[in-house]
Amino acid sequence: MCGIAGEVSYSQNLTVRENDFLRMQRVLAPRGPDQQGMYLSPRAALVHRRLAVIDIDGGRQPMRADIGGREYVIVYNGELYNTQELRGELQRAGYVFETRSDTEVVLKSFLAFGEKCVGKFNGIFAFAVWDEAAGRLFAARDPIGVKPFFYAVKNGNFIFGSEIKAILSNGEVPAEADLGSVAEIIFMGPGRTPGCGVFRGIEELKAGERLWFGREGLRKERYWRLRDEEFRDTFEQCVEKTRFLVTDAIERQLVSDVPVCTFLSGGLDSSILSSVASRSLKKRGERLKTLSVDYRDNDKYFKKSKFQPNSDPEYIRAMSEYLGSEHITVTLDTPELVEALYAAVDARDLPGMADVDSSLLLFCRKIKENGTVALSGECADEIFGGYPWYRDKEIRERYGFPWAQTTEYRASFLKEEVAERIDGERYVNERYEATVRDTDALPGTTPTERRMKEMMRLNFDWFMQTLLDRKDRMSMACGLEVRVPFCDKRIAEYLYTVPWEFKDYRQYEKGLLREAMKDLLPEKVLWRKKSPYPKTHNPAYLAAVSEELREKVLSDPDAPILNFVKREALESLLTDDRAVPWYGQLMNTPQTIAYLLTVDYWMRKYGVKIAF
Repeated sequence: MCGIAGEVSYSQNLTVRENDFLRMQRVLAPRGPDQQGMYLSPRAALVHRRLAVIDIDGGRQPMRADIGGREYVIVYNGELYNTQELRGELQRAGYVFETRSDTEVVLKSFLAFGEKCVGKFNGIFAFAVWDEAAGRLFAARDPIGVKPFFYAVKNGNFIFGSEIKAILSNGEVPAEADLGSVAEIIFMGPGRTPGCGVFRGIEELKAGERLWFGREGLRKERYWRLRDEEFRDTFEQCVEKTRFLVTDAIERQLVSDVPVCTFLSGGLDSSILSSVASRSLKKRGERLKTLSVDYRDNDKYFKKSKFQPNSDPEYIRAMSEYLGSEHITVTLDTPELVEALYAAVDARDLPGMADVDSSLLLFCRKIKENGTVALSGECADEIFGGYPWYRDKEIRERYGFPWAQTTEYRASFLKEEVAERIDGERYVNERYEATVRDTDALPGTTPTERRMKEMMRLNFDWFMQTLLDRKDRMSMACGLEVRVPFCDKRIAEYLYTVPWEFKDYRQYEKGLLREAMKDLLPEKVLWRKKSPYPKTHNPAYLAAVSEELREKVLSDPDAPILNFVKREALESLLTDDRAVPWYGQLMNTPQTIAYLLTVDYWMRKYGVKIAF
């Protein structure tokens, strides 16, 4: 994986601004610690930082190609999993390849197929191609939205980057927050409205979108979406196809010129990918390395709940023994979790999921010591229906985002003069209703089936994007490439059409997936009830973040967050004995305190100016 950035201008000579682009390149260094490159012409600047995984010498970027005297230049971040098939198709069409890298396959696919090339890709990507002769930039983002692409149009110039910090470092786009920014932070955070960069003037190319920027301005369009189709398979055929798609996705993502390891939580998804990876590596005479995260004293303080009926360690041990993997457990303690809250904001460029972010950042740092590429089980819950809100009829049929039913509570934090200008209920509802309206379903679809498709779209476009943001920023901040096999677009396309009855086989969450992969796991793990990403249960964490809020926010009358958040609301958060979830089961009172603490830090660190 890599970091990309650049600018296109028709009013300036960009060659005199090389220092601006070197600065953009420097801030993306953690994403690409191995190599760097730049293309600079009067109208276009493209910069790249590379984490070298495949064809280490041949995959340098920006990469150029000349066709009929026209020069094309690409900067690319991602991984293509059907590289060999596409290379063969292009070779048969007369294209000659000089490297083994998938970057060259992406570039020459664009030369061969133009904008339609994105429909041929199976992978995760964000890339930009500059056509020097036409003076036009083409850019695209993968269908699932695994790899990021932010941009801004300022004074007629198009500025883009893998991360927001690259755009801000360019010098042309100020770090400003408007009412829309506040609405995102308070009512949607730590999620974001798709396409929104939170900072005023910064946008995001959505999952499955492509764009063109030329003298005529910006044009973008959606090229992929989840579409319903008539489902004809029997349950047995569905099981067989699901097994093939999942196994094939994992095996394709094991291709690497550097060692590969897997996250292992003892849950279904990470156990499946670890099992497939272990079998594949054994055929090469290699032993899989697995890694898990735990927290000091969690065994002492863990309490069962509806959302987390058991803890991970015994299942991790069972799975590691079953695989015969080389296993490493990373144990985190409260002080480092709190300290890393701020580094996690630096990585995300926005307030995030509190210790859910900081713990992953610390975990990725440790993984990086053991390898460069890891596989993780994100997105299986969204696609196979694993979350509680898929299966709880009351929650499922309730209006609104199922993981964020606390709009009124969130609104209570806003100062009255700000709250009067932001209708939080309307802001949230408009986004919910737009997603529901955009859900594709065949005529005659039953109400239950339609609702399940709506649930998949809501999770796919919102909750999953928050987790993918987290995974990309925390891992790339450590120079670690994390691949997510369940994000294979073929899996999403097929499972969207599968009836809920099949997915809910045996009335069990992800029952279809369990049935399809049952011979790869010990029974204990196969039928383990879903458990969320592990977090600390140590009361010391609540005490620590509470003290941070007192010292760094409440003791400072000029704290930036107090421009729009009531001091008394923050004080009540520290003293009221009521637990209101901020973002589903992942964020309760300790995480809410940490979230608001990091909102203040974010405004200080990025020098965010209020523009309303």
